[in-house]
Amino acid sequence: MKTDLTKTLAVSGQSGLYTYLAQSRSGVIVESLADKKRMSVTLHTRLTALSDVSIYTDEGEMKLKDVFLALAGTLDGTAAPTSKSDGATIQALFEKAVPGYDRDRFYLSHMKKILDWYNALVQFASLDFVEEEPAEESAAAEA
Repeated sequence: MKTDLTKTLAVSGQSGLYTYLAQSRSGVIVESLADKKRMSVTLHTRLTALSDVSIYTDEGEMKLKDVFLALAGTLDGTAAPTSKSDGATIQALFEKAVPGYDRDRFYLSHMKKILDWYNALVQFASLDFVEEEPAEESAAAEA
């Protein structure tokens, strides 16, 4: 099954990743990737779709999907370090996977969060992502 990063959410104040299920009167209904428990999230809670996340690189920005694929290629089937791992180990991994990351704006705390998300996707979903259609192509197809 392919993972749709537009429907995979990070919920402010909650650990783990969630899948968007439906809109409700008071917010949205999400389901945890880990334990499949559903919950309602109010409109005042910040939700971040993983498809909207990028990291800073020397050449501009790199989409999170590409970061996940670079990590998978670098790890080559071995387990990824957790966010509790040594900071030097985490930075060395990102140095190998994304050598051009911006050292001034992409911090260790960001790396740890991305590793948590990566490990959640590997364990509970997949790194086989649904391809996003560019907005121009989808608008042209409708005309």
